[in-house]
Amino acid sequence: MNLKNDLGLKPINDVIATHPVIGEILQRYDIGCVTCGVGICLLKDVVSIHALGDEAEAQIETEINTYLDNQ
Repeated sequence: MNLKNDLGLKPINDVIATHPVIGEILQRYDIGCVTCGVGICLLKDVVSIHALGDEAEAQIETEINTYLDNQ
């Protein structure tokens, strides 16, 4: 994933704490990181681990980058 501001290289718990909307985007794809108590996985790994396929991953990337553009 190529996310703006190197966000893909940050732990998911930090990402969601700073950008709760990203948690909402992930939940729409049945990625339940919002409720994870550990949260140390990198955002880019969280998406790829769920093996949603290239099309879904590209859509998630687009949605997150669009959200970041509007910040």
